[in-house]
Amino acid sequence: METLAITLFVATYLLLLLLPRFRAHIALLGAGLFVVAGIVPAHLVWALVDWNVILMIAGTMGIVSLFIASRMPALLADLIIERTPNIRWAVVALALFAGIISAFVDNVATVLMVAPVAISVARKQGVSPVTSVIAVAISSNLQGAATLVGDATSILLGGYAKLDFLDFFFVHGRPGLFWIVQAGALVATIVLFWTLRTNTQKVQPQGRTKVEDYFPTLLLTSMVALLILASFIPQKPSITNGLICVVLLMVGLLREVLRGGGIKVVGSTLAEIDLFTLFLLVGLFVVVGGLTEVGVIDQFSVLVVKLGQGNIFLIYTLVVWLSVLISGFVDNIPYVATMLPVVGGVSTLLGVDPNLLYFGLLVGATLGGNLTPIGASANITALGLLRKEGYEVGAGEFMRLSVPFTLAAVFTGYVLLWLVWGGTV
Repeated sequence: METLAITLFVATYLLLLLLPRFRAHIALLGAGLFVVAGIVPAHLVWALVDWNVILMIAGTMGIVSLFIASRMPALLADLIIERTPNIRWAVVALALFAGIISAFVDNVATVLMVAPVAISVARKQGVSPVTSVIAVAISSNLQGAATLVGDATSILLGGYAKLDFLDFFFVHGRPGLFWIVQAGALVATIVLFWTLRTNTQKVQPQGRTKVEDYFPTLLLTSMVALLILASFIPQKPSITNGLICVVLLMVGLLREVLRGGGIKVVGSTLAEIDLFTLFLLVGLFVVVGGLTEVGVIDQFSVLVVKLGQGNIFLIYTLVVWLSVLISGFVDNIPYVATMLPVVGGVSTLLGVDPNLLYFGLLVGATLGGNLTPIGASANITALGLLRKEGYEVGAGEFMRLSVPFTLAAVFTGYVLLWLVWGGTV
């Protein structure tokens, strides 16, 4: 049974790499084969899926869609641009703004919000938008790991490790992933600022975007506030966070209907919920759960410990930098979904606090996506927007900005994580 499970998993993963447009279909097919083969009993399928994660992602996506439609992000970007003296500062300011947004909003959605503003600014200043759009994309990827709702991988970690919103800030009396990411962002931004040292053209004033509906902004801030409050509730239902996000989305949609003529908005909002990603995750939960059921994850954990010679620093180093390398070319959602139980098993075998390896995995996998143009969906989205504007960006041009930015952020996070959490081993 173990050999069959490994064979099916490897085949599923290879197809995920080779046919990215059909990842959701492949994951569901793989899950189905795990059930048909008897690796996963049919009555366990529902329990293997983390519905809290699924509901959180769906609800957040819908709320973000309403937030974008309100044009509030564009107004905030306009206010920021008004206060920048030249293009260099404007690009850095937009990148930082994208990072702040991305700590609470999906990376792709952040790029769709901020990149058009960057393109508009560049057009009005008579300069190429390539640098600013790339900066927005890589900054949004970086901050995706900062909070529980910043990225699908963060939500996966929160669901698997039972971490709540506040645990990303402080957990077990130590700084959480948020502060590690901010340190990496600070160093990476300094590198970005230095890289843009020749962009000294002055910024010409531009008009402010008009916002007529502030309710979506209230929904988004309420979601964050309620997730924080939920962190203080002991022994709450496992789907509490997911229900918060979905109920707030329903409130937003109901309001659109009551306003009159809102059916079209409701339809467009629901269409923005990425069912592809949700079905991908459902399939992966079953596949990885099947590997756990037959003991493959435990064996892989033992293998990792042996490869690291039982040395936690060496294992930690492998987890971080291997994740950077893999995520530079492979979507990090299936990778993180597979590796979370592995690093959890490694931590158990070595008797160490698992947060060191959990956080190391996310730092490497999330930030590592910035390494190449295909390493993250936000990068692909950004380059697609530039292509529509007539700018074809090659891998070399992208990586001239992304590689130093990524290495600065990851190395800072790698060192700081060990200094903060290495003492627990």
